[in-house]
Amino acid sequence: MDLNQQVIVVTGGSGFLGQSFIKSIATHNGIAIIADVDDYTGQQTKEKLKTETGLDQIYFQHIDINEKSSICQLVSQLIKQFGRIDALVNNAYFRNERFWDHFFDVQLEDFNENLTMNLGGYFLCSQQFAEYFKKQGYGNIINVSSIYGVIPPKFEIYKGTSRTTPVVYASFKSALLHLSKYMAKYLKGLNIRVNSISPGGVYNNESETFVQNYKKQCATKGMLDQEDLQGALLFLLSDHSKFINGQNIVVDDGFIL
Repeated sequence: MDLNQQVIVVTGGSGFLGQSFIKSIATHNGIAIIADVDDYTGQQTKEKLKTETGLDQIYFQHIDINEKSSICQLVSQLIKQFGRIDALVNNAYFRNERFWDHFFDVQLEDFNENLTMNLGGYFLCSQQFAEYFKKQGYGNIINVSSIYGVIPPKFEIYKGTSRTTPVVYASFKSALLHLSKYMAKYLKGLNIRVNSISPGGVYNNESETFVQNYKKQCATKGMLDQEDLQGALLFLLSDHSKFINGQNIVVDDGFIL
């Protein structure tokens, strides 16, 4: 799918999924903006992906999605540089040191911090970009949620491991799906689309026990690779989806069935 030189911002663009999204955008003729709070990692990611793709249309911009002034500064810089912004991909993912605590060990202050930094950041970033999109006359917002925003966790897949699905993760990913629908409805008539993608588990050096437990819940492959999400992202960024609004695309090899 040709993205026709769209200027596309990916928050958390130097992260695990973000790098794959940036690479896919650039290789499909989009202008890919790595938006990240970590300047060093962001610059390193930019240079690495430019080398891997052989393309120059990958850029880095600093952003703190929980600071209004930082978001507004990024928007202003991109308008000055490119004259427009076509799409925002909300992909940043904050986790404090207690993020992975099991339910009975979670402290309220940690729950609130993780919820605010993730759901709150997605809201603030979407709000400020939507303000710009309204003036521009069009825009596209894509939120990265999760299968655990759609269904409750399948705790049985963690049997024999020390991991779990954190309660705050399920909370903000499910809330994000309704936030997406809220924004799609609220922004109706402004030519601003809001959709979401809910990935299944993406392999990132998980234990073999977990991988096998997970695969039993799927149709064929089991855990996904980063590249398996690119099709859904490109579709929602392209004109092929111009009449799709307020929807959620699940990419999970049948895990939620």
